[in-house]
Amino acid sequence: MRQSFRRMMTIVRKEWLHIIRDPRTLALVIVLPVMMLFLLGYAVANDVEDIPLAVADLSHTDTSRTLVNKLTVSEFFKYTHSAQSENEILAMMDAGIVKAGLYIPESFGRDVSTGGVGTIQFYIDGSNPTIAQTAQLAAETISQSMSQEILIKRLERSGTGIQLSLPVDARMRYLYNPDMKRMNFMIPGLVAIILQIQTLLLTAFAIVREREQGTLEQLIVTPVRSWELMLGKILPFVVVAFVNVVMTVAVGAIWFGVDVVGSIPLLAGLSLIFLLGSLGLGVLISNISKTQMQAMYMASFIMMPSFILAGLLFPRENMPWLAYYAGYLLPVTYFLEIVRGIILKGANFSTLWIWIWPMAVFSIVVFFASVLMFHKRL
Repeated sequence: MRQSFRRMMTIVRKEWLHIIRDPRTLALVIVLPVMMLFLLGYAVANDVEDIPLAVADLSHTDTSRTLVNKLTVSEFFKYTHSAQSENEILAMMDAGIVKAGLYIPESFGRDVSTGGVGTIQFYIDGSNPTIAQTAQLAAETISQSMSQEILIKRLERSGTGIQLSLPVDARMRYLYNPDMKRMNFMIPGLVAIILQIQTLLLTAFAIVREREQGTLEQLIVTPVRSWELMLGKILPFVVVAFVNVVMTVAVGAIWFGVDVVGSIPLLAGLSLIFLLGSLGLGVLISNISKTQMQAMYMASFIMMPSFILAGLLFPRENMPWLAYYAGYLLPVTYFLEIVRGIILKGANFSTLWIWIWPMAVFSIVVFFASVLMFHKRL
């Protein structure tokens, strides 16, 4: 056992020399995940707010001003331009100056005050479906809320003397993400995806590089066993990847305000299991590949489905059954649930066990597959 440890540590020292010999590459490896978190965090995780709104209020009544005020204080819309006609609103939307427009005709206030129906026209730029759906939902919700308020006031003024209220009081309570910020959902997922990409790229060239440089034959004739070589190649990268875990989680908490609600030691331990499996998968790719270019393509073949099938951008429950079950073949699918569970919900080990054991099995299987694959090439 002592000899195995010595042989393995020899490989570890050799890999460390490769890593620290090029400080610029090492700095890039450490800084890259943080840069990706910043870029993807702002590009992907932003909530839709402050949609530019143009308003043509021809009514100029308290009712119309109340409606405009309700739209602007909701934070979904930002009153940026005033218009004098419906055509002026359409011209602004054609030019891309605003994304939404509200036209209130002159008769709106009079119709509402006399018990009639006040009609308004709300325009939405549908070129961006995400913004369009958010604007539609916000506008419908706010207008319905105002309609209910007006209806109640009418009934109370009818002379019955009865104080009316809505018959159903539906009170919503949002767990884990009470502000409904998409950032809080996306940042933990981005941490998992970035670590998946980083670990694959770190180790995908480990064996194939030795083969192209002609040093693989030297490793074959040494007494180093297959598992010692695989573990020796993985461990240095585990340290580097673990530094990336700490940095990305810290940036998520300090810069984006997504604090870790659950146990940090639990997150660290489960991250270590995930890193071992992902690094082992990179070594397995390196074993199978004959050139570094081939290794890059195979790594990309795994990274692209990780973005789509793991549940980062799209809910897995809405996917076709084939895509849904294909997601279970990716370790990042389980790690996504674990990271979000610990960071957002404060979930404990027993709660997350349904996701932990498949990820642990995957890590073990991948490592032994790497050993066997290298053994076949001896």
